[in-house]
Amino acid sequence: MGIEEKLPSGFLLSTVEGLAGYMRKSSLWPATFGLACCAIEMMATGTGRYDIARFGMEAFRASPRQADLMIVAGRVSQKMAPVLRQIYDQMTNPKWVLAMGVCASSGGMFNNYAIVQGVDHVVPVDIYLPGCPPRPEMLLDAILKLHAQIQQTKLGAHAVKARQVSEAEALLAAPTSEMRGLLR
Repeated sequence: MGIEEKLPSGFLLSTVEGLAGYMRKSSLWPATFGLACCAIEMMATGTGRYDIARFGMEAFRASPRQADLMIVAGRVSQKMAPVLRQIYDQMTNPKWVLAMGVCASSGGMFNNYAIVQGVDHVVPVDIYLPGCPPRPEMLLDAILKLHAQIQQTKLGAHAVKARQVSEAEALLAAPTSEMRGLLR
């Protein structure tokens, strides 16, 4: 005996967070940050065969101020890391990052001084996509998982605090040069 039975047919009940999450997930605008072979697969996702336009993402933005999803496709060099961070800082809030490929996720086979061993040392990452290079179907699956994350995102002061904490933890990670174990 809830309010649903007292309302006439045709009424829809939801929360503001639920509606905002639905709108956000349905209107992602990705910023292209293709650095290596993974970028070819990211471009293939926009073709008619895979059709990323089904999710409202056919317009890859060249300006970070118009984008809210950064797809880091490929290896990030030490020289490119400050540029990546600058572009991330220029993106509008809320913003999400998808690390595409094993090189973006963990440095891949490039275990040397010139490559950042995981883009999460530079920006906070929401979804890690493995593979070398990952197929367009895998990118679409990662985007759908990101949609599920976005749908459940909280609004207000709690969301701001959670975002600041996750970014601070990512930036406090130990530099690769100080890591021991399999790296040395």
